[in-house]
Amino acid sequence: MRFVIVTGMSGAGKSTALKMLEDMGYFCVDNLPVPLIPKLAELFNVSGSEVQKAALGVDIRSGQSFGELERMLQELDAMNMKYEILYLESSDNVLVKRYKETRRFHPLSGSSGRVDEGIKRERERLGFLKKKADYLVDTSHMLTRELRQELNKIFVENKEFKNLYITVLSFGFKYGIPSDADLVFDVRFLPNPYYVDELRPMSGNDPEVRDYVMGNEKAGEFLDKLTDLLEFLIPNYIIEGKTQLVIGIGCTGGKHRSVTLANALFARLSQAESYGIRIEHRDIGKDAITKAR
Repeated sequence: MRFVIVTGMSGAGKSTALKMLEDMGYFCVDNLPVPLIPKLAELFNVSGSEVQKAALGVDIRSGQSFGELERMLQELDAMNMKYEILYLESSDNVLVKRYKETRRFHPLSGSSGRVDEGIKRERERLGFLKKKADYLVDTSHMLTRELRQELNKIFVENKEFKNLYITVLSFGFKYGIPSDADLVFDVRFLPNPYYVDELRPMSGNDPEVRDYVMGNEKAGEFLDKLTDLLEFLIPNYIIEGKTQLVIGIGCTGGKHRSVTLANALFARLSQAESYGIRIEHRDIGKDAITKAR
């Protein structure tokens, strides 16, 4: 019997995760009153039960009864009921943005209606759950399909969970430095393909641009030194408990040099198995849009 408690910050994707687990064959229950959790666990744990995989959504919507959750989990421990806690996290900025897009009120925003205040209160009340979590997934930069892939690895394929998720992000300085970048590297010291007529309409995803940029020995030297730095930093970030790392690679317009180096760095970091990784080219198409205007 596999019993998963899905919890975390409001707006981080718990409902989406429950739907995904249901698609994976889990019997799912959302927002069950906290005092009923041990009873539900007993039903699942009965010999001969047809339910072999179950997921229970628990969050701050439970109201005052949420305060009883810590004691309920102790009851499950006393029953020798094995359970796993999946905690979905996201940054404050992303959560505020999601609430604004859906025009919903945060359940703890109170009379002021301030989403940021509700998020602060929720983090305080969920602190014990986050510490107790078996799987801490930060959805700040995850696409829906990437979240599905992570859940499938954990709860279907039973692969070792990768707590740190890295985003390699190319960008253009003229469009601003990404506000959520943890590390930013400037590759404007490299020759710019923009000034080569046949390369200008292309991007760093095209072989011609890639060969032009990487044909400069400084590009290879930079990539080697950056890889060496990250191979030192990443294991220490994992030990620290960091769950999200955004590495920004910037050039002037975010189309040629930054895309090339971001792709090359992504290829190198993808060889490791101790973390998840994705790549994103934030500004790769903005130059064409700007000119069209």
